[in-house]
Order: sequence, then structure tokens, then C-alpha cells
Amino acid sequence: MERRTQADRDAITIEIGYALVSACFAAALAFGAVYGPAFAFSLSPSTRRILAVAGGLLASVVFLLRVTHVLLGFARRPENDGG
Repeated sequence: MERRTQADRDAITIEIGYALVSACFAAALAFGAVYGPAFAFSLSPSTRRILAVAGGLLASVVFLLRVTHVLLGFARRPENDGG
């Protein structure tokens, strides 16, 4: 197994950072889409709690899917793609 160059390690670090930041953004949007009505309408506390849990679960799934999608896409990219 050959050693990775500094450029390879830097590219991996940047890709991980991008995956985490974009996943946080997508998860926040998903949570906001589900929990947003709790701010717009006067809902009961139990309904707010249900929306919060559902939003949290959806945000978690979106986060994991986004990170997986970005990192697997990076891993499948050919080494000599010119950039």
C-alpha cells in the first residue's frame, strides 16, 4: 500500500469538512421544515414535542445520508481527475 501525499491528505480533510458543514446545513433545513409550523401556529405542547422529535429524527437521517453521499462520492472519484 502506497503512502498518501500531503495533497491527498489535505483533499481528504477538506472533503470531510465540506461533508460535515453541508450535512449540518441540510439537517437544519430539514428540522426547520418540520418544526417550523410550531412557530407559525399556536400548537399544543404535545404537538410541539411531536414535531420536535420528528424533526430531530429527520434531521439525523438527513445528516447521515448527506455525509455518506459526499464521502462515498469522493472515494469513488478517479485519482487522476485533474482537480
